[in-house]
Amino acid sequence: MHRLFTVSAIAVTLFLSAVLGSASHAATEKAVVAGGCFWCVEADFEKVPGVRSVVSGYTGGNVANPTYKQVTAGGTGHYEAVEITFDNARISYDQVIRLFLRSVDPLDAGGQFCDRGDSYRTAIFVSNAAQKASAQAAVAEATAALGQRVVTPVLSAGRFYEAEDYHQDYYKSRDVILTRAGPKQKRNAYTFYRDACGRDARVKAVWGGEAAFVK
Repeated sequence: MHRLFTVSAIAVTLFLSAVLGSASHAATEKAVVAGGCFWCVEADFEKVPGVRSVVSGYTGGNVANPTYKQVTAGGTGHYEAVEITFDNARISYDQVIRLFLRSVDPLDAGGQFCDRGDSYRTAIFVSNAAQKASAQAAVAEATAALGQRVVTPVLSAGRFYEAEDYHQDYYKSRDVILTRAGPKQKRNAYTFYRDACGRDARVKAVWGGEAAFVK
């Protein structure tokens, strides 16, 4: 009788683990967005409750396995983008996209802040009809809120290529690099870049009190 109970208990435990694991997996969703420098978008969204991971990469182009040098040089069609994996029991796709639009300058069709060129344009890449409807509604809402045409397009998602390892969590790195101002830790170099590029200042100028992630 004891052996039967033990086997039954193990079976129940395995069943519950499978069910809970399946539910956890089902609650995970991905959003792919391009908002200029992917270091900054990654840094912003990794702070959001409910976001599990953010990966920097390239998407939207026609070259397989592109490199950073190829993408930023132009001609590949790729955007610098991030893939945000989040728990939609804690934060919805709608909320992710609303935050994203308020963390960029969606009125700029030529790039973002000091980073100019096609690879730095904004975009929302959608993988299904529900994401498309949500993203289009968010763009319409942003247009109404700003009283100007939002140029951030809603595009069908294609393959997402992860960027080189040194781009991942770049803002967290403490490696020392050489700059014109002398040796700096990457964290300080990242902060210097973000401030010098005017990202937060411009987002605040565009969005005012609705600006996301600004200091």
